[in-house]
Amino acid sequence: MSTSNKQDVYHKVLVKYLPEIFVSYVTELLLQNKVKFKIVAPRATKLGDFRVGSALQKPQITINGNLNPYAFLITTIHEFAHFKTYEKFGNRVSPHGLEWKLEFKKLLEPVIRTGHLPNEISIALEKSLHNLKASSCSDVHLSRQLAKFDLHDETVSLLENLPSGSKFLLQSKVFCKGELRRKRFLCTEIKTNKNYLVSGIAKVTILE
Repeated sequence: MSTSNKQDVYHKVLVKYLPEIFVSYVTELLLQNKVKFKIVAPRATKLGDFRVGSALQKPQITINGNLNPYAFLITTIHEFAHFKTYEKFGNRVSPHGLEWKLEFKKLLEPVIRTGHLPNEISIALEKSLHNLKASSCSDVHLSRQLAKFDLHDETVSLLENLPSGSKFLLQSKVFCKGELRRKRFLCTEIKTNKNYLVSGIAKVTILE
């Protein structure tokens, strides 16, 4: 398939998932890099993923297909930063170490400079880029800002927004929300009475 044809195919697919203004940027990333890119069914434990291919296969990036357009964009760039880091360093560096953070910053800066991101997301990204000791995948403030652009569903909420004692569904299990322990909530699984520490920015289904 010619580059022009690939470009058309990528555009037709990506425009369904990304803010249209950024479709060309992600298309160029796909055209310029030897990586397999797949949009997949939602996964409860991750938004995106990068995996190294075998000797006969390309490395692969997968992105959950249910993300809002801005979360899809930032997650895609996050995973491309993993790919770029792997190209340069192989498996010799930590997954979210300084090498990855610098690649993430390099890929994000053109997006921020367009001025087409919502102001709250742009500010959160700027803060994240200036705080290179923190990993973007654990950047709570950025996750909160991205979550604001999810389609409104009254049965779904961030765990931190539920009152203590609320029952909720997460990964097909029913929990009761408990007290905050540093950065996570101590939650009890109803069926087994086991306690788990759950991030406040976990998206849960409200039961009570």
